[in-house]
Amino acid sequence: MMGHEMAASLKKGEHVAWKTSQGETKGKVIKKLTAKTEIQDYVAEASKSNPQHLGESDKTGVKAAHKPSQLKKTR
Repeated sequence: MMGHEMAASLKKGEHVAWKTSQGETKGKVIKKLTAKTEIQDYVAEASKSNPQHLGESDKTGVKAAHKPSQLKKTR
């Protein structure tokens, strides 16, 4: 399991994986979110003290926000 400190340091373009109801999804980090952000029909409640990462699925291209603790570096 990845620690919060390591996940918080993820950079744009890094490959990551996260769990979904369909299993594990792989993709890449698009950017770090530090403010409330609308993504499709969802609002990510990110802030400077509670950042999230915008990820994009390699398979579907769907974008979603994830807390650092939900992401695992894959490469």
